[in-house]
Amino acid sequence: MVYLTRKCEFSAAHYYHNPEFSPEENQRIFGKCNNPNGHGHNYTLEVTVKGAVNPRSGFVVDLKDLKDTLESEVLSALDHRFLNKEVPEFRDRIPTTENLAIVIWERLQPKMKVAQLHRVRVYETPDLFVDCYGEK
Repeated sequence: MVYLTRKCEFSAAHYYHNPEFSPEENQRIFGKCNNPNGHGHNYTLEVTVKGAVNPRSGFVVDLKDLKDTLESEVLSALDHRFLNKEVPEFRDRIPTTENLAIVIWERLQPKMKVAQLHRVRVYETPDLFVDCYGEK
């Protein structure tokens, strides 16, 4: 079994708000991240796939195919977007880094045909990252 990781970057805006909370509770729990005008982050995404090396090609997966899948399923949907307002999965889900990792997993997992999706890692800042292994 060989593990292969592809890394990319994107930028997005969001805010944290739970409609079940009062305005005071939203402010207490989410602080400045509750600003409805939002704020932005630069994210780093690492996607790890695993599989056996094909003896004919020498690949676990063609890197161009993986790059194209990341572009079509993740970057085109999330890069320079206001997550709460432009990404359907975040209309009813708070766009935390944790939920972002889950959404990316859910977008990529059905598209993996040759290799198996192993891990999605999202870095929000250099000192915060979240791993998703597809378990709920």
